[in-house]
Amino acid sequence: MDRMIVRGMRFYGYHGVFPEENKLGQKFYVDLELTLDLAQAADTDDLNETINYAELHELTKGIVEGPPFKLIEALAGRIASSVLEAYTRINDVTVRVTKPNPPFDIHFDGVIIELKRKRDTDGRIVRA
Repeated sequence: MDRMIVRGMRFYGYHGVFPEENKLGQKFYVDLELTLDLAQAADTDDLNETINYAELHELTKGIVEGPPFKLIEALAGRIASSVLEAYTRINDVTVRVTKPNPPFDIHFDGVIIELKRKRDTDGRIVRA
């Protein structure tokens, strides 16, 4: 299988457990790694034979900038299931959500949640 990686998407959202996070918001970074067959796209140079990454960006943006989640685990899960539901040619997806500035008095590069989801043989979305 081939892979498409969309790395470093940046959005502003209102996710978090604390009321200040839901009110003030903060930056979130999202990476997507998709596994799918890209042979036809490579052979034909036809956008219809691949995944339009501008559309992937818009889908992800709508989720991250949409209604808030308390946990970035839930945010990543919604992104993963939405990507697999929207694009049936994708076999599995890895979603990384980074919250670079959690509201704690500690110094680090942020918290990253990574979820992997795939389609089973019946087409249902399951953990990879």
